[in-house]
Amino acid sequence: MAQVVTARSIHAKFLSKGSGSGSLQERTEKLKPANFASKVLAPDAKKSKTIVLRRNSRITAKRATRADPEVIPVSPEDVPKREEQYEQLRGIQQVVDASVGMWSKPIVRRKTKIVCTIGPSTNTREMIWKLAEAGMNVARLNMSHGDHASHQKVIDLVKEYNAHSKDNTIAIMLDTKGPEVRSGDLPQPITLTTGQEFTFTIKRGVGTSDCVSVNYDDFVNDVEAGDMLLVDGGMMSLVVKSKTEDSVKCEVVDGGELKSRRHLNVRGKSATLPSITEKDWDDIKFGVDNKVDFYAVSFVKDAEVVHELKNYLQICDADIHVIVKIESADSIPNLNSIITASDGAMVARGDLGAELPIEEVPLLQEEIIRTCRSMGKAVIVATNMLESMIVHPTPTRAEVSDIAIAVREGADAVMLSGETAHGKFPLKAVKVMHTVALRTEATISGGGMPLNLGQAFKNHMSEMFAYHATMMSNTLGISTVVFTRTGFMAILLSHFRPSGTIFAFTNEKRIQQRLALYQGVCPIYMEFSNDAEDTFKNALALLQKQGMVKEGEEVALVQSGRQPIWRFQSTHNIQVRKV
Repeated sequence: MAQVVTARSIHAKFLSKGSGSGSLQERTEKLKPANFASKVLAPDAKKSKTIVLRRNSRITAKRATRADPEVIPVSPEDVPKREEQYEQLRGIQQVVDASVGMWSKPIVRRKTKIVCTIGPSTNTREMIWKLAEAGMNVARLNMSHGDHASHQKVIDLVKEYNAHSKDNTIAIMLDTKGPEVRSGDLPQPITLTTGQEFTFTIKRGVGTSDCVSVNYDDFVNDVEAGDMLLVDGGMMSLVVKSKTEDSVKCEVVDGGELKSRRHLNVRGKSATLPSITEKDWDDIKFGVDNKVDFYAVSFVKDAEVVHELKNYLQICDADIHVIVKIESADSIPNLNSIITASDGAMVARGDLGAELPIEEVPLLQEEIIRTCRSMGKAVIVATNMLESMIVHPTPTRAEVSDIAIAVREGADAVMLSGETAHGKFPLKAVKVMHTVALRTEATISGGGMPLNLGQAFKNHMSEMFAYHATMMSNTLGISTVVFTRTGFMAILLSHFRPSGTIFAFTNEKRIQQRLALYQGVCPIYMEFSNDAEDTFKNALALLQKQGMVKEGEEVALVQSGRQPIWRFQSTHNIQVRKV
């Protein structure tokens, strides 16, 4: 569990000479919580040291009432007279960079969540621990790669981390492969040059210098002369010239190196394949058996696919939420119905940019985020966010801006794919995403919410209480405490985006993990007492003990939601309590 504080309070704590006593190093030490990996991976470490670090990790969460975030210059040229303050910030950054595992409470200060794809670079016990400490909130399993045995290993390691960690939890997302159209195997890569003639055939086992197989039998029927074929999302492109019963003859427009099993798209068209394939159903059953938290379903074209999957999960008595991946041209006309049927959406910009004109992608991203937020659904922005960090230790400035835009548009989470799956610098990629999201959030004023959000929850009295709890949080500069068995009230509060932290206490481990995806929510597992007052006191004492709130601080305690706890069905209330 972790404390979320505003960047303004952190900056003020360091930059104000009157904010505390001691040297920079001493004040920095107060922000260093215990290294969780060192405690688990090296259990014989001295307990006394761990206790001291935990005690000193307390950070104040109270903001100045209605104060705007203070923008700290990112370089000394911005404000020449503040050279000394800039040097202090540099000193802090050096301490942070000294150890990836320094911040053992990754949700500290950051509201936007981070989804990390686990692959060969990160599928070990040590790396999953370090990713969690660096800022990972959701572990994604890409079923397009690996087998069930390798994914089982990752699931077991994440569950082991969750069992050991007392102050953090990681959700598990299973991402289906979907109906991908791919080229066949080649004995060796082929170099395609502009103007060259090249053929794709539905005959199996063909792989020559001028012809290769395709794994989709209706490929010939789906394309027409003049269509543009994109290889690997546009790394190479070919225009269709003619076709026969079993082959499509093309001319290379943009050449490159064609390797085995490359992904193929037709600009402006989607393949007439079922969204959930036989392999996907096997993978979904695997997810049911392992009680994953989310499915990310690829190439969803209509709401029927979502209803079919949810009916299956209901039959299996599986409490797994469905995230639809918006990545095909056919999904855009049905966007509202698809998102309505689902529990959230992922803006999968790779295939979306291949099937539609690339200049439409940022506009669609904004529309999908806005639609999800208006419906009270989770939204994840994915693909190419830090693509250059697969091979380079630092990102491009455009990639940094890309993360900031997703955060400012209101995404619940941002996702890393190849950066953490097979990249050379997975931990640095997570740290970059963490710091960019954190810095961007410091400039966003609290209380921004879609005007029509209430339409999504209009049948619930809870919506009104969530709205007023948010106003109270923004006006008084306080955090919100909610108790939930289903996660409903915490998710509802998250979509209203209060400026303070949402401390969501639950007595269900599954709900704790699910809430790890939602913006601004700090999910905490705690057994509930039969007595409401005892539970409230225990919760506030736990927050104070963990350094999330301090004595004398006020919090808003909300009692509302679908399932009454310690109240009558018709009774809802908000209290402001002093710790």
